[in-house]
Amino acid sequence: MTRHPTDTPQFYLTAPSPCPYLEGQQERKVFTHLVGSRAQALNDVLTQGGFRRSQNIAYRPACEACKACVSVRVRVDDFHWTRSFRRQWRRNADLIGTASTPAPSAQQYDLFRRYLDARHAEGGMSDMTVLDYAMMIEDTHVETMLIEYRRRGPDTFLTGSGEGPLLGVALTDLLSDGLSMVYSYFEPNAPSRSLGTHLILDHIERARALALPYVYLGYWVNGSPKMDYKARFQPQEHLGPDGWHPAN
Repeated sequence: MTRHPTDTPQFYLTAPSPCPYLEGQQERKVFTHLVGSRAQALNDVLTQGGFRRSQNIAYRPACEACKACVSVRVRVDDFHWTRSFRRQWRRNADLIGTASTPAPSAQQYDLFRRYLDARHAEGGMSDMTVLDYAMMIEDTHVETMLIEYRRRGPDTFLTGSGEGPLLGVALTDLLSDGLSMVYSYFEPNAPSRSLGTHLILDHIERARALALPYVYLGYWVNGSPKMDYKARFQPQEHLGPDGWHPAN
């Protein structure tokens, strides 16, 4: 059995592989393991330093010839609610997100597969099995939560939970200074709801309620249309060589 040190993290570098966002580019990643009693504190520090979490791995790009991936976080207190955001928020007023300890379900996986098949059929996650999905949700040593989004029902005021079909899911880490959206997916057959936007707006409001200053959105990739949506959430900060700074 391979044992990983829990006190002093060791970092590793992956071999080059085709970039999933920019055609013709090669990507490399530096990564370490998030295990043991210090995993939560390490996840805090690494996320603030531009890393992302996947299961019990923290990683960040380490590409030699490209710097297109930029870590992005939204400033919660100053967030600008545009007219478009307000319309989308009102459109989804019938939805409620219920947070719980991460646990996979068949209903989640069914929605996950529909989302991948519709949005990312050629992506690296397209061949994930039920077991792979369960590991993505459960395999963690840090404080995280799973938020399920469903329509409000007649008993919601009593239970605090939505009812009916599952429309969206977010796996979210709780940090000392914010919420980090690890992975989210949603019903692809409800385009009028703009569910991807709604999940981010909901996280901004959750962070505000918790008095947390940031929502971490992962990487914005300059030149990748898939990542353009992240630039809509302003004001935001980008991580550069000299630390976090307001995005222009």
